[in-house]
Amino acid sequence: MGKVDLGEIEARTGSRYPARYAAAVAERSVLGVGAAGGITQFGANIVTVPAGTQSSLRHWHMRQDEFLIVLTGQMVLIMDDGETPMGPGDCAAFPAGVEDGHCLINRSDSEATFFVVGTNTATETVQYSDIDMMVADVDGKGRFTRKDGSPIEDPA
Repeated sequence: MGKVDLGEIEARTGSRYPARYAAAVAERSVLGVGAAGGITQFGANIVTVPAGTQSSLRHWHMRQDEFLIVLTGQMVLIMDDGETPMGPGDCAAFPAGVEDGHCLINRSDSEATFFVVGTNTATETVQYSDIDMMVADVDGKGRFTRKDGSPIEDPA
C-alpha cells in the first residue's frame, strides 16, 4: 500500500464503553492508520486526547501487547504504582497478561497525541482495573459485562 494519507482517514471519536463510563473519553479521537494501510496482524492508531480528557479507562489486556509513543503534548500515565509524566518521545510498553491497568490523562491546557500499536488476536478479554467491568472481544465484536459476566445495566 505504501504511504497512508491521514487526511483520508475518518477519525473515530468517543468509545464503545457503556454510557455510564463513556464521558471520560467522549472527546478522544482515534485514527486507524494501520487498518487504513491494510495492516491486519497488529493495530496501529494515532490517538488525540484533548485537554482535560483521557485516552481510556484504566485497563489491561489478557492476550494483546500494547506499545505507545507520545507524539505531542503532555500527559500522565496512570498505573498501579502511581503516575508518570509523559511528553513527546516518551514510550510505554504493556505486555499481554500483566494485571496492571493503564491509561493516559491529559491534565494540560492543550491537546496531546500518541501513536499506539498492539497485537490483533481473534479473541481478547480486557479487564478494567478501577471499575467492575470487562469486555470480551470475539472477531471485533465486544461485549461489556461485569467481571462476573453479568450484564451492565445503563440507567434509562
